[in-house]
Amino acid sequence: PAYQDYTVRAKVSEVVLAASACRTGITEALQQSNAADVSGVLPTACTTTASKFVTSVVADANGVVTVTANQTNLAVLSATTNKLTLVPIQTGTTAVVGTTDGGKQIAGWRCGNSTDGTTIPAKYLPASCRGVYP
Repeated sequence: PAYQDYTVRAKVSEVVLAASACRTGITEALQQSNAADVSGVLPTACTTTASKFVTSVVADANGVVTVTANQTNLAVLSATTNKLTLVPIQTGTTAVVGTTDGGKQIAGWRCGNSTDGTTIPAKYLPASCRGVYP
């Protein structure tokens, strides 16, 4: 079982990698903005393509990235356990607000938190995606 979990975590790492591409675009769009309201820009700053393990990647008006894993190629996942979220954090645990935080810095990203919408079981998430990371 431990080896099986390890192989799934390796595949889920590609899901995290897909989210990281969006993370870069959102960080740049937010920090380089001259306007306080970037809620219309953040969803378009996320550009990635589907892959063997990723069905889709989208961002919302607050820069929250949601990746849908391809449960066909990750057989241990299902339609109800295939989402990963990354939330941009201003300071501490305060998330970015797209309508007011344009031009501000992102201190880190909260990854894999079930309260943000992640449904992939924690045992399948890589260690780098179990909390806040820079």
